[in-house]
Amino acid sequence: MLKEPQRRPPGLRMVYEQASSLRSDGSRNYVHPADVSGRFDLVRRVCFALLIALWAALPWIQIGGNPAVFLDVAGRRFFLFGATFNAQDVWLVFFLLSGIGYALIVMTALWGRIWCGYACPQTVFLEGLFRPVERFLEGPRNERMRRNAGPWNFDKLWRKTLKQLFYIVLAFLIAHIIISYFVSLPGLYGMVLGDPGAHPAAFAWAAGLTSVLYFDFAWFREQTCVIVCPYGRMQSVLTDQDSIVIGYDVRRGEPRGKAKAEGVGDCVECGRCQAVCPTGIDIRNGLQLDCIGCARCIDACDEVMVKLDRPKGLIRYDSLRGLEGQPRKTLRPRLFLYAGFGLAGVLAFSLAIRSSSEFEANLMRLRSLPFVVEGERVRNAFELHLVNKRAGKVEFEIEGVPAPGFDYAVAMPRVALGALESRNIPIFVSFPRHGSAGKQAVVQISIDGKPERSVSAPLIGPAN
Repeated sequence: MLKEPQRRPPGLRMVYEQASSLRSDGSRNYVHPADVSGRFDLVRRVCFALLIALWAALPWIQIGGNPAVFLDVAGRRFFLFGATFNAQDVWLVFFLLSGIGYALIVMTALWGRIWCGYACPQTVFLEGLFRPVERFLEGPRNERMRRNAGPWNFDKLWRKTLKQLFYIVLAFLIAHIIISYFVSLPGLYGMVLGDPGAHPAAFAWAAGLTSVLYFDFAWFREQTCVIVCPYGRMQSVLTDQDSIVIGYDVRRGEPRGKAKAEGVGDCVECGRCQAVCPTGIDIRNGLQLDCIGCARCIDACDEVMVKLDRPKGLIRYDSLRGLEGQPRKTLRPRLFLYAGFGLAGVLAFSLAIRSSSEFEANLMRLRSLPFVVEGERVRNAFELHLVNKRAGKVEFEIEGVPAPGFDYAVAMPRVALGALESRNIPIFVSFPRHGSAGKQAVVQISIDGKPERSVSAPLIGPAN
């Protein structure tokens, strides 16, 4: 549950004008987070490196002869970790998106905004790529702020210019890796080397994505989390008193004062927790919408506590109930409710996947005369639309199901189809003119000699 910022006790000095990246009048208070090191910062850096490496490698990794993730929207074919889907499987996206959304809900109810702090693409790219470039070229926080407040000189100009050039290159690379998920790496390579006019849509997407990413990571930054992203605004309904969040131990830290002062708590009002915050908030004011759960304030505070020879954990991962000295309730009604919805979702997804066949087959009537009468027999013309949804090549065997008086003529009794390749196969059915009312043409499709599915269509003739 989110709280309104708490008021400092009278007489305590305000270290910062505004504990947020937004001022009270709505203008932006540009944030320059200070550097910090510690156990959680190390975990985050490892997570960033692994996620970026995995994201960049997926278009290269081949599973079953296709990229691990390839969303060929133009060709209406999709490859996901060895599974193959076509446009007829789009309805499964509902289960995928709802599964991701449900996982975020459960994760937030248990551990707050751990997703935002460790795995959100906005955080991963900003903290894992763009901010390190800024620190490398412009130095630590105090140096950056001092240079920004000073006049434009050669030192400031070359650092700022080179930084923006690096940002553009990073945005360009990220945009093209994203596009490779939709056109494949070989296709992207050919487009990059070719004339932009030959691929206007891809060029427009690349230019647009590069511009948006550059704007986001070079300037907008934490405002994406604070203003644009709806997930942070949902915290108040997704968390409760027992969710694990990052909080300040008021009982231990208050009243604040100098390290050697009598009758004060462990908080020495150093402002270090706010200086390292990427959204500029003061965690001591309670859990706030702007907090992305990055744990930088924990590492910063622990660092100060170690120097003062005091126990760590003045700012820590804990529940709001635990921060108040009360026992935390692990099992609570909302978790059982989430578990019920989750189980129903898993069951529905499992049934959906099982009902999704490895090939599509539809028997349709040819667009010609509905039937042809040949003496005492009638001939119907059909077309079998066959789609291979496996990741590799498959050979299909097609034959009519025998019935008294029925003759089937299959134009291609055997057909080999590559991944997501389709073929229309003409099939002619001849049957007696009389006594065939209500009968159906039945075609059986086999793979490797094993019958897989039968499709049918009604027969029509003068007797019907």
